[in-house]
Amino acid sequence: MFSFHMFDHPMARGFQNRFSTQYRCYSVSMLAGPNDRSDVEKGGKIIMPPSALDQLSRLNITYPMLFKLTNKNSDRMTHCGVLEFVADEGICYLPHWMMQNLLLEEGGLVQVESVNLMVATYSKFQPQSPDFLDITNPKAVLENALRNFACLTTGDVIAINYNEKIYELRVMETKPDKAVSIIECDMNVDFDAPLGYKEPERRPQHHEEPTEEEGDPSSYADMDTGFRAFTGSGNRLDGKTKGIEPSPAPLAASDIKRGIPNYEFKVGRITFIRNSRPQPRRIVEDDDSLNRFIAFSGQGQSLRKKGRKP
Repeated sequence: MFSFHMFDHPMARGFQNRFSTQYRCYSVSMLAGPNDRSDVEKGGKIIMPPSALDQLSRLNITYPMLFKLTNKNSDRMTHCGVLEFVADEGICYLPHWMMQNLLLEEGGLVQVESVNLMVATYSKFQPQSPDFLDITNPKAVLENALRNFACLTTGDVIAINYNEKIYELRVMETKPDKAVSIIECDMNVDFDAPLGYKEPERRPQHHEEPTEEEGDPSSYADMDTGFRAFTGSGNRLDGKTKGIEPSPAPLAASDIKRGIPNYEFKVGRITFIRNSRPQPRRIVEDDDSLNRFIAFSGQGQSLRKKGRKP
Protein backbone atom coordinates (compact mmCIF):
# COMPACT_ATOMS: atom_id res chain seq x y z
CA MET A 1 0.00 0.00 0.00
CA PHE A 2 1.44 3.27 -1.05
CA SER A 3 0.66 6.70 0.39
CA PHE A 4 1.49 9.99 -1.25
CA HIS A 5 1.66 12.97 1.08
CA MET A 6 0.65 15.47 -1.54
CA PHE A 7 -1.03 17.97 0.79
CA ASP A 8 1.87 18.08 3.25
CA HIS A 9 4.11 19.85 0.77
CA PRO A 10 4.97 23.38 1.99
CA MET A 11 4.11 24.90 -1.38
CA ALA A 12 0.68 23.29 -1.30
CA ARG A 13 0.01 24.80 2.15
CA GLY A 14 1.03 28.19 0.82
CA PHE A 15 -1.54 28.04 -1.97
CA GLN A 16 -4.24 27.01 0.49
CA ASN A 17 -3.85 30.20 2.52
CA ARG A 18 -4.18 32.51 -0.45
CA PHE A 19 -7.34 33.73 -2.09
CA SER A 20 -6.94 35.05 -5.64
CA THR A 21 -9.84 35.49 -8.04
CA GLN A 22 -10.77 37.76 -10.92
CA TYR A 23 -14.14 39.52 -11.01
CA ARG A 24 -15.98 41.98 -13.16
CA CYS A 25 -16.51 45.11 -11.14
CA TYR A 26 -19.42 47.53 -11.11
CA SER A 27 -20.25 50.59 -9.06
CA VAL A 28 -22.67 50.31 -6.15
CA SER A 29 -25.37 52.16 -8.08
CA MET A 30 -25.61 49.10 -10.36
CA LEU A 31 -26.44 46.80 -7.44
CA ALA A 32 -29.90 45.33 -7.95
CA GLY A 33 -32.32 45.28 -5.06
CA PRO A 34 -34.97 47.33 -3.30
CA ASN A 35 -32.63 48.46 -0.51
CA ASP A 36 -30.57 51.62 -0.88
CA ARG A 37 -26.87 50.78 -0.56
CA SER A 38 -25.52 54.32 -0.60
CA ASP A 39 -23.66 53.49 2.62
CA VAL A 40 -21.12 51.54 0.54
CA GLU A 41 -20.09 54.77 -1.19
CA LYS A 42 -19.16 56.30 2.17
CA GLY A 43 -16.49 53.73 3.00
CA GLY A 44 -13.69 51.58 1.69
CA LYS A 45 -15.33 48.15 1.54
CA ILE A 46 -16.64 46.08 -1.37
CA ILE A 47 -19.44 43.56 -1.92
CA MET A 48 -18.42 40.10 -3.13
CA PRO A 49 -20.38 37.00 -4.28
CA PRO A 50 -21.33 34.17 -1.85
CA SER A 51 -18.88 31.78 -3.53
CA ALA A 52 -16.02 33.96 -2.28
CA LEU A 53 -17.20 33.45 1.30
CA ASP A 54 -17.38 29.69 0.76
CA GLN A 55 -13.85 29.64 -0.63
CA LEU A 56 -12.47 31.93 2.09
CA SER A 57 -13.98 29.78 4.85
CA ARG A 58 -12.05 26.77 3.54
CA LEU A 59 -8.76 28.68 3.69
CA ASN A 60 -6.76 29.38 6.81
CA ILE A 61 -6.81 33.15 6.44
CA THR A 62 -6.45 35.79 9.12
CA TYR A 63 -9.24 38.08 10.18
CA PRO A 64 -10.33 40.76 9.47
CA MET A 65 -10.48 39.93 5.78
CA LEU A 66 -8.42 42.40 3.76
CA PHE A 67 -7.94 42.29 0.00
CA LYS A 68 -5.65 43.75 -2.61
CA LEU A 69 -7.37 44.98 -5.79
CA THR A 70 -5.27 45.21 -8.94
CA ASN A 71 -6.06 46.49 -12.42
CA LYS A 72 -3.53 44.73 -14.59
CA ASN A 73 -4.30 46.89 -17.61
CA SER A 74 -3.32 50.15 -15.91
CA ASP A 75 -0.98 48.67 -13.26
CA ARG A 76 -3.00 50.32 -10.49
CA MET A 77 -3.67 48.71 -7.14
CA THR A 78 -5.39 49.52 -3.84
CA HIS A 79 -6.57 47.73 -0.69
CA CYS A 80 -10.00 47.29 0.82
CA GLY A 81 -12.19 45.26 3.14
CA VAL A 82 -15.38 43.33 2.48
CA LEU A 83 -18.84 44.43 3.62
CA GLU A 84 -21.16 41.65 2.46
CA PHE A 85 -21.26 38.57 0.24
CA VAL A 86 -24.50 39.20 -1.65
CA ALA A 87 -23.28 40.03 -5.17
CA ASP A 88 -24.00 37.92 -8.23
CA GLU A 89 -21.50 35.25 -9.14
CA GLY A 90 -18.47 36.57 -10.98
CA ILE A 91 -19.29 40.20 -10.03
CA CYS A 92 -18.11 42.50 -7.25
CA TYR A 93 -19.34 45.99 -6.42
CA LEU A 94 -16.90 48.80 -5.60
CA PRO A 95 -17.33 52.39 -4.39
CA HIS A 96 -17.08 54.94 -7.16
CA TRP A 97 -13.93 56.61 -5.78
CA MET A 98 -12.18 53.23 -5.68
CA MET A 99 -12.98 52.58 -9.33
CA GLN A 100 -11.53 55.99 -10.18
CA ASN A 101 -8.28 55.16 -8.39
CA LEU A 102 -8.00 51.89 -10.30
CA LEU A 103 -8.99 53.53 -13.62
CA LEU A 104 -11.75 50.95 -14.02
CA GLU A 105 -14.91 51.26 -16.09
CA GLU A 106 -18.20 49.49 -15.59
CA GLY A 107 -17.67 45.77 -16.25
CA GLY A 108 -13.88 45.95 -16.11
CA LEU A 109 -11.78 43.07 -14.76
CA VAL A 110 -10.15 43.38 -11.35
CA GLN A 111 -7.89 40.92 -9.55
CA VAL A 112 -8.85 40.29 -5.91
CA GLU A 113 -6.24 38.77 -3.57
CA SER A 114 -6.31 38.25 0.20
CA VAL A 115 -3.50 40.02 2.08
CA ASN A 116 -2.29 40.69 5.62
CA LEU A 117 -1.53 44.31 6.48
CA MET A 118 0.23 45.93 9.41
CA VAL A 119 -1.69 48.08 11.85
CA ALA A 120 -1.44 51.80 11.12
CA THR A 121 0.32 54.22 13.47
CA TYR A 122 0.43 57.40 11.35
CA SER A 123 -1.28 58.83 8.29
CA LYS A 124 -1.16 62.12 6.43
CA PHE A 125 -3.90 63.49 4.19
CA GLN A 126 -4.11 66.33 1.68
CA PRO A 127 -7.56 67.77 0.95
CA GLN A 128 -8.17 68.21 -2.75
CA SER A 129 -10.15 71.43 -2.28
CA PRO A 130 -9.79 74.46 0.01
CA ASP A 131 -13.45 73.98 0.96
CA PHE A 132 -12.29 71.38 3.48
CA LEU A 133 -11.02 74.24 5.65
CA ASP A 134 -14.62 75.37 6.22
CA ILE A 135 -15.19 72.37 8.50
CA THR A 136 -15.00 73.36 12.14
CA ASN A 137 -13.27 70.20 13.41
CA PRO A 138 -11.77 68.33 10.43
CA LYS A 139 -10.00 65.69 12.53
CA ALA A 140 -13.23 64.64 14.22
CA VAL A 141 -15.03 64.50 10.87
CA LEU A 142 -12.26 62.38 9.33
CA GLU A 143 -12.15 60.07 12.35
CA ASN A 144 -15.87 59.47 12.07
CA ALA A 145 -15.63 58.82 8.30
CA LEU A 146 -12.71 56.38 8.64
CA ARG A 147 -14.89 54.04 10.69
CA ASN A 148 -16.30 52.80 7.38
CA PHE A 149 -12.82 52.03 6.04
CA ALA A 150 -10.75 48.92 6.67
CA CYS A 151 -7.36 49.99 5.30
CA LEU A 152 -5.47 52.83 3.64
CA THR A 153 -3.07 52.85 0.70
CA THR A 154 -0.54 55.60 0.00
CA GLY A 155 -1.48 57.51 -3.14
CA ASP A 156 -5.21 56.78 -3.03
CA VAL A 157 -7.80 59.57 -3.15
CA ILE A 158 -10.57 58.67 -0.73
CA ALA A 159 -13.97 60.37 -0.55
CA ILE A 160 -15.86 61.25 2.64
CA ASN A 161 -19.39 62.60 2.93
CA TYR A 162 -20.11 65.41 5.40
CA ASN A 163 -23.18 67.67 5.50
CA GLU A 164 -24.39 66.31 2.15
CA LYS A 165 -21.13 67.30 0.50
CA ILE A 166 -18.34 65.03 -0.74
CA TYR A 167 -14.74 65.91 0.19
CA GLU A 168 -11.80 64.16 -1.47
CA LEU A 169 -8.54 63.58 0.38
CA ARG A 170 -5.32 62.12 -0.95
CA VAL A 171 -3.42 59.72 1.29
CA MET A 172 0.07 61.26 1.26
CA GLU A 173 1.80 58.99 3.76
CA THR A 174 1.09 55.97 5.94
CA LYS A 175 3.23 54.27 8.56
CA PRO A 176 4.65 51.70 9.11
CA ASP A 177 3.96 50.59 5.51
CA LYS A 178 2.50 51.97 2.29
CA ALA A 179 -0.66 49.93 2.91
CA VAL A 180 -1.94 49.64 6.47
CA SER A 181 -4.97 48.38 8.35
CA ILE A 182 -6.95 50.91 10.39
CA ILE A 183 -9.25 48.52 12.24
CA GLU A 184 -8.98 48.96 16.03
CA CYS A 185 -5.82 51.03 15.89
CA ASP A 186 -4.41 54.14 17.55
CA MET A 187 -3.38 56.27 14.58
CA ASN A 188 -2.02 59.81 14.53
CA VAL A 189 -3.56 61.93 11.78
CA ASP A 190 -1.95 64.94 10.11
CA PHE A 191 -3.09 67.26 7.32
CA ASP A 192 -1.16 68.86 4.48
CA ALA A 193 -2.11 72.16 2.88
CA PRO A 194 -5.14 71.73 0.59
CA LEU A 195 -4.60 71.56 -3.13
CA GLY A 196 -4.83 75.07 -4.59
CA TYR A 197 -4.63 76.79 -1.21
CA LYS A 198 -2.80 80.12 -1.07
CA GLU A 199 -1.58 81.76 2.08
CA PRO A 200 -3.19 85.16 2.65
CA GLU A 201 -0.79 88.05 2.16
CA ARG A 202 -0.04 89.83 5.38
CA ARG A 203 0.71 93.50 5.04
CA PRO A 204 2.97 95.05 7.67
CA GLN A 205 1.07 97.41 9.89
CA HIS A 206 2.78 100.70 10.67
CA HIS A 207 1.47 102.26 13.84
CA GLU A 208 2.05 105.99 13.53
CA GLU A 209 1.36 108.05 16.63
CA PRO A 210 -0.74 111.08 15.82
CA THR A 211 1.11 114.31 16.39
CA GLU A 212 -0.94 117.02 18.03
CA GLU A 213 -0.24 120.41 16.56
CA GLU A 214 -0.26 123.34 18.91
CA GLY A 215 -2.72 125.96 17.67
CA ASP A 216 -3.10 129.62 18.38
CA PRO A 217 -5.09 130.17 21.63
CA SER A 218 -6.66 133.30 20.12
CA SER A 219 -8.50 131.14 17.60
CA TYR A 220 -10.31 129.30 20.40
CA ALA A 221 -12.39 132.38 21.23
CA ASP A 222 -14.47 131.87 18.12
CA MET A 223 -15.48 128.44 19.30
CA ASP A 224 -18.00 129.52 21.92
CA THR A 225 -19.60 126.09 22.19
CA GLY A 226 -18.87 125.32 25.83
CA PHE A 227 -20.94 125.99 28.93
CA ARG A 228 -20.99 129.57 30.23
CA ALA A 229 -22.54 130.16 33.64
CA PHE A 230 -25.24 132.82 34.24
CA THR A 231 -25.69 133.69 30.57
CA GLY A 232 -29.45 133.02 30.33
CA SER A 233 -32.27 135.55 30.50
CA GLY A 234 -34.49 136.03 33.57
CA ASN A 235 -38.18 136.82 34.20
CA ARG A 236 -39.59 139.25 36.74
CA LEU A 237 -42.71 138.68 38.81
CA ASP A 238 -44.12 142.13 37.98
CA GLY A 239 -43.86 141.45 34.24
CA LYS A 240 -41.36 144.20 33.54
CA THR A 241 -38.55 143.50 31.13
CA LYS A 242 -36.13 146.09 32.40
CA GLY A 243 -32.75 144.78 33.37
CA ILE A 244 -33.40 141.18 32.32
CA GLU A 245 -31.68 141.25 28.97
CA PRO A 246 -28.65 138.97 29.00
CA SER A 247 -25.34 140.65 28.60
CA PRO A 248 -22.77 137.87 28.32
CA ALA A 249 -19.23 138.95 28.65
CA PRO A 250 -17.03 137.79 25.75
CA LEU A 251 -14.58 135.04 26.54
CA ALA A 252 -10.94 135.90 26.50
CA ALA A 253 -8.46 133.53 24.92
CA SER A 254 -6.71 133.10 28.24
CA ASP A 255 -9.96 131.98 29.93
CA ILE A 256 -10.22 128.86 27.75
CA LYS A 257 -8.40 125.96 29.32
CA ARG A 258 -7.79 122.89 27.31
CA GLY A 259 -8.01 119.50 28.97
CA ILE A 260 -5.05 117.21 29.48
CA PRO A 261 -5.25 114.25 27.05
CA ASN A 262 -4.95 110.73 28.36
CA TYR A 263 -1.86 109.37 26.64
CA GLU A 264 -2.44 105.91 28.12
CA PHE A 265 -5.83 105.53 26.41
CA LYS A 266 -6.59 102.09 24.97
CA VAL A 267 -9.49 101.14 22.74
CA GLY A 268 -12.20 99.34 24.72
CA ARG A 269 -10.97 100.56 28.11
CA ILE A 270 -12.77 103.12 30.26
CA THR A 271 -10.82 105.02 32.92
CA PHE A 272 -12.59 106.82 35.75
CA ILE A 273 -10.51 109.66 37.23
CA ARG A 274 -11.78 110.40 40.70
CA ASN A 275 -9.51 113.32 41.44
CA SER A 276 -7.21 114.79 38.87
CA ARG A 277 -5.33 116.90 41.41
CA PRO A 278 -2.85 115.16 43.68
CA GLN A 279 -3.81 115.52 47.32
CA PRO A 280 -1.20 117.14 49.55
CA ARG A 281 0.30 114.93 52.17
CA ARG A 282 -0.72 115.67 55.71
CA ILE A 283 2.12 116.66 57.96
CA VAL A 284 1.67 114.82 61.20
CA GLU A 285 3.69 116.08 64.07
CA ASP A 286 5.42 113.58 66.22
CA ASP A 287 3.39 114.28 69.33
CA ASP A 288 2.63 111.61 71.86
CA SER A 289 -0.68 113.21 72.72
CA LEU A 290 -1.84 113.04 69.08
CA ASN A 291 -0.38 109.75 67.92
CA ARG A 292 -0.67 107.57 70.95
CA PHE A 293 -3.93 106.37 72.42
CA ILE A 294 -4.01 105.88 76.18
CA ALA A 295 -6.94 103.94 77.54
CA PHE A 296 -8.96 105.20 80.56
CA SER A 297 -7.09 108.48 80.58
CA GLY A 298 -10.17 110.74 80.67
CA GLN A 299 -11.64 112.54 83.64
CA GLY A 300 -14.98 111.62 85.07
CA GLN A 301 -17.79 113.98 86.06
CA SER A 302 -20.31 113.58 88.82
CA LEU A 303 -23.76 115.15 89.13
CA ARG A 304 -23.40 115.54 92.88
CA LYS A 305 -20.55 117.43 94.34
CA LYS A 306 -19.03 115.62 97.24
CA GLY A 307 -18.24 117.72 100.24
CA ARG A 308 -18.56 117.92 103.98
CA LYS A 309 -21.76 119.11 105.48
CA PRO A 310 -21.39 122.20 107.63
